[in-house]
Amino acid sequence: MRAFREAVEAGDMDAVEALLAKDVVFTSPAVFKPYAGKAITAAILRTVAQVFEDFRYERELAGSDGRDHALVFTARVGDRELSGCDFIHVNEDGQIDALTVMVRPLSGAQALATAMGARFDEITKEAEARSGTS
Repeated sequence: MRAFREAVEAGDMDAVEALLAKDVVFTSPAVFKPYAGKAITAAILRTVAQVFEDFRYERELAGSDGRDHALVFTARVGDRELSGCDFIHVNEDGQIDALTVMVRPLSGAQALATAMGARFDEITKEAEARSGTS
């Protein structure tokens, strides 16, 4: 999805958040249970943008119906290089209603999980503040 890619590459996380459907489901590469909702997904993506270094998209693939997309990326977390893919599905309104991230190799995924885990209390607080439940 071109708009998501451009927003991420520009570091414009407000624009990324605006592309998310209220009921978006985010599936993490490090946690079994998906996260549901715009506030938590946006908070996670804001933090990932801080954790990833040297992030860049390398390829963009689209399904024939225009609703499924895959964005292949490379990044670094500390001294671990990784590659991954953002799998995006958009709803009838063109908003992202499903985002699944996959990362390899295992050492890169572990570095990402450790870095994100260390920030998860902050992520949760941001999500609560954005959803008005704090």
